[in-house]
Formats: sequence, structure tokens, C-alpha cells
Amino acid sequence: MSEHHEIRTTCVIAGAGPAGLMLGLLLARAGVEVTVVEKHADFLRDFRGDTIHPSTLEVMHELGLVDEFLKLPHTRAAKLSAEMGGKTVTIADFSRLPVRHRFIAFMPQWDFLSFLAEKAQGFPNFRLIMQAKVTDVLEDQGEISGLVLETPEGELTIRSALVVGADGRNSIVREKAGLDVESFGMPSEVVWMKLSKQKGDPNEVMGHAGPRQGFVLIDRGDYWQCGYVIRRTTFADIREKGIEAFRQMVIDVSPLPAERMREVRSFEDTNLLTVRIDRLKQWWRTGLICIGDAAHAMSPIGGVGVNLAIQDAVAAANILAAPLRERRLADADLAAVEKRRGFPTRATQKLQLMMRSSRRTDEGNGRKRKGPPAFIRGIARFPPLAHLAGRLIGLGFRMEHVRVKQGNL
Repeated sequence: MSEHHEIRTTCVIAGAGPAGLMLGLLLARAGVEVTVVEKHADFLRDFRGDTIHPSTLEVMHELGLVDEFLKLPHTRAAKLSAEMGGKTVTIADFSRLPVRHRFIAFMPQWDFLSFLAEKAQGFPNFRLIMQAKVTDVLEDQGEISGLVLETPEGELTIRSALVVGADGRNSIVREKAGLDVESFGMPSEVVWMKLSKQKGDPNEVMGHAGPRQGFVLIDRGDYWQCGYVIRRTTFADIREKGIEAFRQMVIDVSPLPAERMREVRSFEDTNLLTVRIDRLKQWWRTGLICIGDAAHAMSPIGGVGVNLAIQDAVAAANILAAPLRERRLADADLAAVEKRRGFPTRATQKLQLMMRSSRRTDEGNGRKRKGPPAFIRGIARFPPLAHLAGRLIGLGFRMEHVRVKQGNL
């Protein structure tokens, strides 16, 4: 590649995450020429969402890939649990879902992304460019017409009929395109860390609402990925108090033996995730649409962000594949994607904000909050609600199916 290189494609997707790669695979499969660009050199990054929901497994089944996919190392959770008053309570039960695979698969996201990339690269009209960082969008007479990227070989310009921003909650594409973001609620923080898995540890997956309030325990097979949810303070304040004070805060809510926290030798062994809930006021401009976290950032409760990203990708492919292939893409097509996915996004965020708001009175009076949030207490009192929670977490408010047929270039 020379100092400045230019290529043309029908659709360029920024971000090789779940939304970007799934959309790339589906469009390529439908006969659309598609290029996915990713700023990193590989997919190997810790502490990413690693939940593969029943709805995503159904999509993989519809693509004829689920059997091969489930041969990859993963753990399964037919339910999610929380600890409450010394008892384990089922807060989400997937056993009655109207799909073939009634469980959440916990799989390192790099394995999921590598699998999608490999399948997409089986199509001659798919291209994946790594180490390509978006620096700007191309604009011609008010219409978005491509991307400008920085690569190890120099600047790269990609001109396309459609730009898709799938580059996450800190999307450069949406920023450069000038799309307006609306934020909801106060940001919160989760501190992620790895702890060894040993005999005598909990033998079931403790999901994103527990096992004890403020602590997340995800089975990675040979170790635990743990998340400590920060309440009523900030990570910066915690760091000032030192690693010993932080260890004790985690010990107070962790079901693992206290000495396990010795494995967190310093704050270098942690990774901070700032959680915020936001969404674009409008997801598209002529020549551009955003999906996944770039369109709507979620709380990590239930791991639903990955699920919504995949559902966005399926809906976008269903609506946009034919117009792209036939070179007749119009604003109405982009608006149709937002209309299709707008309701499940708003409903999910509303639910997450309601779950978060159950803490306000306790936090407002300065006393230490007692017990789990209201939604967990409600499920504990009325167990059938666990099936409803399982449906909302496992399938979402609007489940998408692969409608677009496999086509030819």
C-alpha cells in the first residue's frame, strides 16, 4: 500500500465487533460487496461482553453454523442466579424459551469474533482490514460517502454507498458524522479482574445481577472473570485508598474465599468499564447508519448489549441487503432499520433504568443500602417472573430472524 491508498466497496463497516462482523457476514452471504475495518490488530482483548444469548444461537442455527460454533470452548447457563439472604435465587430461567438452544453460552468474545470473521472470509465479496483506525468520514454535498482511515502503511480512503458505524460506545463514526447522542441516568463503573478457579467454588454461573449485590462472577472455564460494581463512589477515590482497601471492598461481596483477592496484586490487574446508558436521537444520515453500541450504549445487566447488537445486525441485513445489492439504497431504508430496532432499544433501556432507580432512596439518605434491588426481591417472591426475565434477557423485546437469502455477486 502506498502513502495514500483508495478503494471502493458497496458497504464499509467500521468496527469488527459482534454487530459489525455479523452484519458483514450476512451482507456478504447475500451477495453484497462489503469491507469491515477494525482499529486493533486482533480480537484478543480481555473483559469484553462474552454472553451468547439464546436469540444469537438461533441466528447461528438459521445460518447453519450452530453445531460447529458450539464446538468452541464455552460454558452454559440455563438460568442466572443471585444470592439473597444466604439463599441462591433464580432470577432468569431460559428453560421455556421458544428456541432450540435454551441457555446462555459464555464464550470469550475473541473466539466468537474469530468464528464470524472466518465464516465471512469464506465469501469472495467480503474483506476484513485490521489495524485500520477511522479518522474521519467522507462527505459529498451533505451525504456520507466513505471513511478515511489510518493504517500502518499510510492513509486509506474507502468510498462506499453505505457507511455503517459499528465501532462501539465511543464511536468515532457517529462523532465525525455529527449525530446527536442522548444520555440517560448517571454513569456507573465496573472494575473487572481475573481470579483463579479452584475446588469448592460456586458450581453454577452467577450472572450479571449477582451472586451478591454488586459482584458479577462469570465462569471462563479455567478462571473466573469477576466484576465489582462501584456504588456511591468512584474508582479514582478507591485507588487513593490503596489496593488493600479495594481488596476488602470486594471480599465483602464476593462468594470466593478472601485469600483469593491476593491474586489482584495491584490496580494494574484490574480493568475499568464506565457504564452509561445512551442512544442516538437519529441513527442515520444519508449514506450512513449506526448500529449496536454506536447507536445505543447499554448497562451490562444481563449482557444484553451483545444481544441487541446482533439483533440490530440481523435487522439491518434483512432490510438493506437487497437495496445495496441492487444499488437503490434510499433514506427510507435506513429509517426502516431504526424504526424496526428503535422500540426494543427504548424498552430495554427503560427497563435497565427502572432496575437502576430502585436504589435511589437508599443512596439519597446516605445509609448503606440493604439487600438486592427491587426487581430481584420481586422475582424471589414470585418465582414465575424468572421465566419472564429469561425471555427478556434471552430473546429481548423483539427477536430478529435471518430473512435475507444467500445470493450471488
